[in-house]
Amino acid sequence: MKYDFDEVIDRRGTYSIKWDSGEQLIRKGLAVRVDDDTIPLFTADMDLACPQPVLEALRRVVDHRIFGYSDCTVVPEYYEAVISWFHRRYGWQIEKDEILYVNGTVEALQIAVEAFTQEGDGIIIQRPVYGPFSGTIDNTHRKLINNQMLEHEGYYTINYEDLEQKARDPQNKMMFLCSPHNPVGRVWTPEELRKIAGICRKNDVLLVVDEIHGDIIRKDVRFYPMAAVADTDRMIICTAVNKTFNLAGLQCSNIIIKDPELRETFRAHAGYRAPTPFAIAALIAAYQECDDWVGQMNDYIDGNIQWVLDFLKERMPKVKCARPEGTYILWMDFRGYGLPAEEIRDRIYNRANVILEAGSVFDPEYAEGYERVCLGTRRSLIQEAFERIARQF
Repeated sequence: MKYDFDEVIDRRGTYSIKWDSGEQLIRKGLAVRVDDDTIPLFTADMDLACPQPVLEALRRVVDHRIFGYSDCTVVPEYYEAVISWFHRRYGWQIEKDEILYVNGTVEALQIAVEAFTQEGDGIIIQRPVYGPFSGTIDNTHRKLINNQMLEHEGYYTINYEDLEQKARDPQNKMMFLCSPHNPVGRVWTPEELRKIAGICRKNDVLLVVDEIHGDIIRKDVRFYPMAAVADTDRMIICTAVNKTFNLAGLQCSNIIIKDPELRETFRAHAGYRAPTPFAIAALIAAYQECDDWVGQMNDYIDGNIQWVLDFLKERMPKVKCARPEGTYILWMDFRGYGLPAEEIRDRIYNRANVILEAGSVFDPEYAEGYERVCLGTRRSLIQEAFERIARQF
């Protein structure tokens, strides 16, 4: 089936955080101006219609007219769909018993922290990185240990010497790895993944890997699941249909834990959790019937990214931005304008009336003057947003 991702779909009035939370954004200081003309490009969800087989599966659930208690553990097709997806696309063999359901990745991070660390223990992250990594550590009263990434012309790599030093500290018990990386867009190579896993294994640091963007990859790049390449089972892998198929509102993540002892400890701390019938039906349809949609979506996102990079080169050459290897996110460096971060935000958020996400959310120490933009939307909206932004610089 051919999908039309240029379709205009009005999401206002649909309980959308991205489109209906203007007052909250103002209260939190994330925006000053939000109105009917605002273009929001700050949230990592898509304005693209979900795949037709998923919609049909959800309609069958609605047509049944009863929405009682549900549980994926009584649905063999649920596990078969997860196992098949990762095996046929990435060569990663998962066993049914290794799959644990949770509502979302951030929830999984918190469960892992509380299950395997104590208050005051250190947890290693690599800034700039997804804000809830830091929030989870702060909220659980653990110590944030930053293995700052190295940057050259917008391309980021890992400081292994610093990582090794921090992993050796016996107080540092866990590491959060973002793979593919949000917001810088790196897709780690097998060599990089093995090196990270080896450092963690050698120093008894439990590795928790967020792989929820793993299906959103550039055409000339390959994603490698950590568990498929690393020589250790002592890790917790977070997967989800949420980003790939734009199903975040259904809250459906699968945590893969091969080590039986780790798995049972995680399960005990998680308690009983079960997906809705909508989430079960959507996951089965997505993983079994929607490879073509993912291929077309990735092609469209590639086009969005290339359009923005070409636009920046021609109209805003002072903005430094590398082509991401994965995700639908761009990490843009506005510091070439020599303006304070507050002035950059005022020009974009208030004068252009486009909401992005400030770099300080991802790295409060080194990312002032950066902005994250999510390009999972129709190209005409992106074009309008960047035309507005360019007029302010």
